Amino acid sequence: MADLFDPDPATPAQPAAPAQGAEAGGAPRPLADRLRPERLEDVVGQEHLLGPEGPLAAMLAGGAPSSLILWGPPGVGKTTIARLLARRVDMTFVQVSAIFAGVAELRKVFDAARARRLNGRGTLLFVDEIHRFNKAQQDSFLPHMEDGSIVLVGATTENPSFELNRALLSRAQVLTLRPLGPEALEALLARAEAAAGRALPLDKAGRAALIAMADGDGRALLNMAEQLFALGVRHVGADELSRRLSRRAPLYDKSGDGHYDLISALHKSVRASDPDAALYWLARMLSAGEDPRYVARRVTRMAVEDIGLADPSAVQQCLAAWESYERLGSPEGELALAQAVLHLALAPKSNAAYVAWKAALAAARETGSIPPPKALVNAPTRLMKELGHGEGYVYDHDAEDGFSGQNCFPDGMERRRFYVPVERGFERELARRAAWFEKRRRQRAAERDEE
Repeated sequence: MADLFDPDPATPAQPAAPAQGAEAGGAPRPLADRLRPERLEDVVGQEHLLGPEGPLAAMLAGGAPSSLILWGPPGVGKTTIARLLARRVDMTFVQVSAIFAGVAELRKVFDAARARRLNGRGTLLFVDEIHRFNKAQQDSFLPHMEDGSIVLVGATTENPSFELNRALLSRAQVLTLRPLGPEALEALLARAEAAAGRALPLDKAGRAALIAMADGDGRALLNMAEQLFALGVRHVGADELSRRLSRRAPLYDKSGDGHYDLISALHKSVRASDPDAALYWLARMLSAGEDPRYVARRVTRMAVEDIGLADPSAVQQCLAAWESYERLGSPEGELALAQAVLHLALAPKSNAAYVAWKAALAAARETGSIPPPKALVNAPTRLMKELGHGEGYVYDHDAEDGFSGQNCFPDGMERRRFYVPVERGFERELARRAAWFEKRRRQRAAERDEE
């Protein structure tokens, strides 16, 4: 799908195009197509890139265009910026889509670009959905970027760090485009009204609702505005708006950044003991179609990672919510997940067990296959007894206080302390117990030394 504001250099945009949207030949043109800007200065919502201090402005001031990766959601101007860059630096603009282009088409593009270079003209090659090319296809751009045949501008909605080759990223600057904010979307509505010669049939609340429905996508906003103009009514209220127009589906890729960004926000909200924010991110994930079982698994992980023994009931609450969802299904079972999230957000926090486990793993890797002390090893056979297995073991229940104080680390290995309980929740009691055992352990060691 073409990006928002995608003007053809041969047919520059006309901001004041007729409201009926007819070209000379009589074919209708969508409003979003008619309102495409013809200058970089007319692109809205990306001032951090196009402003006087932005990287694109600096690149143009230097006079030498460089390869770029434009990363951002749909409808924010990626294709537009690429086309207008080509126009600004007087290069031939060539566009291919990674969805449809194959090796043969790329070879033709590279051959044509090489021929232009020999004739003294550069080529700006715009690759839409560049992340869809495989490694070999991405590598095919490299020699042509290096010899100057092409300046590559790739567009992607996916995180380039995960989807693009390191070699390609090393030769291109990654620029992040932002979803269009309310001010930018309002500017687009003003352009639409100027082009139509009349105001949208919306009051202030309806206008705000329309902007919210666009969810940062300028093309979606203009498409909905065009639908409103076509209704031919004098007024559409905010409540009626959602019935007349299709709301834009929230951006959420269950295998991409949307997935990981939202679960990260949920996890960190729980960790920050913010129940309202945690519920919001949970609702965002589930309403966007995330698998509730995935959420249940991750919420259970939060219980053991960030709460642990400060509230031992937290993991039980999560497992109960998981089971409740399995029995109830959606949407009723989602309430159980919400209940678990609230419990975790309001529970005392401790990562002491998590830290202790990582430290114990590191120590296990350091010490390799060092055996346990013989006192802790069973001796079921005569030979093992003759070898000293089990010798010196003290049965804790025989001690007056039920604690022998015996060292259970390997012989020759210095005792280490991995678990340090925090002074919160139930771990406050565990800290008291751990301190008592450590004190008695030192006393027992002193008694054995005296013997």
